[in-house]
Amino acid sequence: QVQLVESGGGLVQAGGSLRLSCAASGGTLSRYAMAWFRQASGKEREFVAGISWFGAITNYAESVKGRFTISRDYAKNTVSLQMNSLKADDTAVYYCAAVSDPYESGRIRQYDYWGQGTQVTVSS
Repeated sequence: QVQLVESGGGLVQAGGSLRLSCAASGGTLSRYAMAWFRQASGKEREFVAGISWFGAITNYAESVKGRFTISRDYAKNTVSLQMNSLKADDTAVYYCAAVSDPYESGRIRQYDYWGQGTQVTVSS
């Protein structure tokens, strides 16, 4: 089993930036496709960004393209989400997820491991 812990969330002004980090324990992430999801209050959990286990292929939700960047650091066994130009609609609990597949699909059902989530609040 792989345990995932998100960090880096907080309160930020609209237009600002935050960098989220997902740290793994109990296993290496080098053979897992990874993704970030988010869930706003009263809304369904939605896909934000994903990255293949090789790190060569990334995928983003249309709403965050050009603003968010997903990356992974194999040496540190972490996955990050750099969020720029934040807006109020980005306010949500952000979750890190992993699956032992080469490629992520952006589908919630695919992912076997989830972090506890970290709150991101964007003020306007």
